[in-house]
Order: sequence, then C-alpha cells, then structure tokens
Amino acid sequence: MTPPLLALAGRTRTGRWGWHVRDLARAAARLNLRFEPVEFQRLRATIAPLGRPGRVEADGWELTGPEVAGVLVRAMPSSSLERIVFRMDALRRVEAAGTPILNPPRAIETAVDKYLTLVRLEAAGLPTPETWVGETSREALDAFDRLGGEVVVKPLFGSEGRGLIRVGQRELARRTFAAIEATQGLLYLQRFVAGPGWDVRVFVLDARVVGAIRRFPASHDWRANVSTGGTAEPFHVDAETERLAIRATEAVGARLAGVDLLPLGGIPHGWVIPEVNAAPGWRALGACLRLDVAAFILEALRETPRLAPQQAPTP
Repeated sequence: MTPPLLALAGRTRTGRWGWHVRDLARAAARLNLRFEPVEFQRLRATIAPLGRPGRVEADGWELTGPEVAGVLVRAMPSSSLERIVFRMDALRRVEAAGTPILNPPRAIETAVDKYLTLVRLEAAGLPTPETWVGETSREALDAFDRLGGEVVVKPLFGSEGRGLIRVGQRELARRTFAAIEATQGLLYLQRFVAGPGWDVRVFVLDARVVGAIRRFPASHDWRANVSTGGTAEPFHVDAETERLAIRATEAVGARLAGVDLLPLGGIPHGWVIPEVNAAPGWRALGACLRLDVAAFILEALRETPRLAPQQAPTP
C-alpha cells in the first residue's frame, strides 16, 4: 500500500479538524492520495539502545521511517514551552531521518518568531518596517517617540492579527508598555505604516508565486486580516514583487510561505515586509483566485524525494 502523507495540526475547540485540514483531505481524495491528519499532541519519541536508531511516532505512524511519504506541518497550537521545544526537536529528528517535511523545522522556528524573521529579511537586504524590541517600558516609551508616536505593538509569536495593538497616544503607550512589562512580556514595537488601508498576501510555494490577494480590514478594525472579518480580492503582482516575495520566503528557509506586503512609497520596491508566515492559510486565496491550493501543496510534498539519513540535515 502506498505510504500516506501526514499533516501535523491541531483540532478546533469543538474537537473537529479545522477547515484547512478538511480541505487537504478533500484535495487528497481528488488526487487519489492517502492522507492522514495527526494531532501534535500525539507525537512520541524514543531513544533506542546503542546500535539501534530511535524513532518519532504519532498515532501509530513512524515519521522517521519509510511508512510515511511526507509530513506537512500546519499551524502549531499553543502549549507550554517544554512541549513546543519537544515538538520542534521531534520535527528535526524527522527531517534528519530523511522524511520529506514541509516546511523544514528551521523555517518554522524562524517564521514563528517575528524578530528573527526581520533579522533574516534584513540580512537578505529586504525592506522591513522600522522596529524596536526590548523589555523595559521606559525604553519602549523612548522608542515610541523615535518611531513617530504611532506604533503597532505585537506579540513575538502569533498570527492572524491576534494580539496586535495600535497605539497613537503617549499616555496610552505608557500604560500599555507598563502593563506588558508587569507581566514579564516582551515589548515589540513597529512603526505604524500609514498606507492606503490594505495590504497584500503573496502565497509562495517552491520558489513560485501561486497567487496573491489584497486584503481590506473590516469596517470596525484596522487590521487587514480576513480571519478578523476583513475581505479580500485578487491582486496581480508584477515580476519585481514576485521576486521580492520569493526572496523573503528563501530568507527564512521556507518552501511554503505567505508573505505579507505593506505598500510604502519612496523606497525601493515600494513595499515593506512586516511578516512571513510558514504555515499560511489559503481559504481566501483559493476562493478569490479559484485555485485548489491544497492540491498544489500535497503534490509538492508528494514530489519531494526522501533523503538518505546521512544526507539529511542534522538536528
């Protein structure tokens, strides 16, 4: 029997698989591929006696062996630091065993960390918003002034617009920063980019742009996220913008990414890149462009060759 493609994901609060896992299952059936979703919480690992290799398993599947054709990593649900570290260690072990994995663990670790993402983008010579990161509210307030007196405060980890706060008043900034410091939180401040009221999400897969959408915020919001009630429409990106998105994807070490672009005049390219998502959603993209994005992803994973363990990256 043909080995299955696995998707590591989390269930919704109701215990169901989320829309993206269900869409992958639909696409797999259309492509006549075996597909099995597995919860992150089901990951298990063993260290064997000397001379025998250890294993990583999930729901009875050995991810480090040939009985699995590939592993797709969807958004990792929140958990304790210990569990998150173990999950990433397990993914590195799977990669080292030669099992095709999308995205690679290094890309996941980079993209989930907003600061590290910007470091990688900066090193690649790509445009990023002016950003300050620190731990004390006093220094953050000084940075607030230097950043023009209007910033977006973001959690270091997180996606879909969750936890973002737009602050444009100094007293509000002082109280906000003090509250974050009091809970031992990290202060991540980004200059607010006053654009035309929309942003662009470019979906990249294996150094090719699958498509792009322009996202508009809901009437009651400033965040241009479809997950927070925003809307989307197809967006044509020119060759230069395609190259920009592909370079951003490569900078974080990803094969699959959603690259966010904010329009900003007066700079090369005309865009800044605030974030790169290594587990991007595609519901709005697929609907706007009438593309079977899930099928593209599964086909890319299926066509990824298995490496010999000694060829694979070490943990």
